[in-house]
Amino acid sequence: MEYLHTMVRVGNLDAALDFYCNKLGLVEVRRVENEKGRYTLIFLAAPGDVDRARESRAPLVELTYNWDEHEYSGGRNFGHLAYRVDDIYETCRKLMDAGVTINRPPRDGYMAFIRSPDGISIELLQRGEAKAPQEPWASMQNTGTW
Repeated sequence: MEYLHTMVRVGNLDAALDFYCNKLGLVEVRRVENEKGRYTLIFLAAPGDVDRARESRAPLVELTYNWDEHEYSGGRNFGHLAYRVDDIYETCRKLMDAGVTINRPPRDGYMAFIRSPDGISIELLQRGEAKAPQEPWASMQNTGTW
């Protein structure tokens, strides 16, 4: 068995691409437009996985945009996406500066949660050992749900 991708339905393709690509930093590696089925599939890879993803050897996020349906509820019902990052504090700062809410700040120097515009929960995990707790993260409270 081999993990291929996680599919996430999105209601606003522009907002989803802005979040996943411009803010989170994922890279589009493939796109499928299906006129008959009236949907668009966009496959995204983490920057460090782009070459492997283009050879179908890395896990991907598949954004599914159904042209005639734009509202979905219970975005968290499948669980969450998870990404390992080199510096949890730098990543969260960059996301905050881009207007993304850090729902569960990395108080422990290891784990944070954010949500996409469609309510998909995304876990960010520090590569290697946890970083030493530091402000403003150590005293930052949770915001909303994650």
